[in-house]
Amino acid sequence: MLPTRELIDSLSMHAALDTETLASVVDALSDCEEAVTACSAGMLGEQDIDRMRLSVLHDLDCGDVVVATRRLLTRATSDDSALIAAQLEVCLMACRRSHDACSRTASVHEHCRLCAAATDRAADACRRALDALRS
Repeated sequence: MLPTRELIDSLSMHAALDTETLASVVDALSDCEEAVTACSAGMLGEQDIDRMRLSVLHDLDCGDVVVATRRLLTRATSDDSALIAAQLEVCLMACRRSHDACSRTASVHEHCRLCAAATDRAADACRRALDALRS
């Protein structure tokens, strides 16, 4: 797999974000998608699934949103700043919801601890990207 920054640098378009910020957020979202997918599968196998049902849904929602956000960011141009900002806001919300849900059971389930950490990193990356877009 190509390093994200190398791939972004190979594109001839002008992105709305600088290469370092863009590569950082794309990598964080990729890690987040992997973590929420694994965590939701892990929760489905737990004995207390009834208590975790909402957390599974938050993880699945987060996974869908981070994939869409990552794809949009990877192909976006500077003309797409408003759309990118809106998508980053939605992604930040989805990551926070998943993080909050998994944080509640992180001490009991390792997959939730890992997921909470990944969604926190993704939320931070979205925040940094939003700050960069607005500056």
